[in-house]
Amino acid sequence: MAQRTQGSQGSHRTRMAAVRWTPPPNPQPVRRRGDVATLPPLKRIPLPGAGPEHIAVAASGELFTGLADGRILRVSPDGGVGAVTTTGGRPLGLELLGEDALIVCDAYRGLLKVRLSDGTVEVLVAKVEGEPLIFCSNAAVAADGSIYFTQSSRHFNIDEYRGDLFEHSTTGRLFRYRDGAVDLVADGFAFANGIVLIEDGAAAVVAETGGYCLTRVELAGPDAGRTSAFGAPLAGFPDNLTRDADGLIWIAMVSPRDPALDWLLPRHPRLRSLVWSTPERLQPGEKDLAWAIAVDGTGEKVRELRGWGVGYKAVTAVRRSGETLYLGSLTEAAIAAVGLP
Repeated sequence: MAQRTQGSQGSHRTRMAAVRWTPPPNPQPVRRRGDVATLPPLKRIPLPGAGPEHIAVAASGELFTGLADGRILRVSPDGGVGAVTTTGGRPLGLELLGEDALIVCDAYRGLLKVRLSDGTVEVLVAKVEGEPLIFCSNAAVAADGSIYFTQSSRHFNIDEYRGDLFEHSTTGRLFRYRDGAVDLVADGFAFANGIVLIEDGAAAVVAETGGYCLTRVELAGPDAGRTSAFGAPLAGFPDNLTRDADGLIWIAMVSPRDPALDWLLPRHPRLRSLVWSTPERLQPGEKDLAWAIAVDGTGEKVRELRGWGVGYKAVTAVRRSGETLYLGSLTEAAIAAVGLP
């Protein structure tokens, strides 16, 4: 486990054990100058706090999201907001489990189950083989009740997520929770993030935020646990994944690739350690861009919605409900609603 060290502003940061990595060529550099907007106008649904990192939608049309302060909210499409509970941590990925339960990936507390009727919080997984489950990120529920969930990093938690992107030590993991037991499905992911199930649960697709890619993971048969590329490399950092009623996989693209980071990754690890020790405002960060991509069951891109300076940025969730896309963000104090053309 990585050690913590004194940062440049007096805060303690996890010491980095950076690994050299050569990124794939950027297939489509996304820059503000000259970019043509393809994102329809969006409407903000204000929230009483920041950081609706992911969104779940009930059959009734109600939305559920979690905030940076630990609250889980129930949100109506017309803007009504009510509190469900607080996890006491930092809720990230959300998935409905039946009609009265929500699976919550909490960066600090692990894999949780929240009962919607009374807000009861049950911890399903807090440790794996004695190791605290930090940075539990996103989940998918299989037809047999199994819960597949990702751990983004074993070294860095949400408050230091850039550290994992700089380090690139590929400690992300995919687990299965079933009948009270946890099994490791696959590991070695570069910041494992969003997950969806495909082909009736025979395989999963995992977003590797630090690898600029989606990865297919076999879940059944003799090849269970085997990984392979799913579609082409991406021009940015993928975050959470969802599937819509048409079978399309929606990718929340939190930010375009940063040329400075791409330059640093294949060079001596000491350079990244030096950047990591600088104040956060001097490090590569998110851009003023709202961005979502949809791919089909083979990973082929079929839709792309993108807009600079539209009043919403750092998109970490895209959830379709009918002809509306709901966007979540790591930093905004609102959910954004976009009508699909």
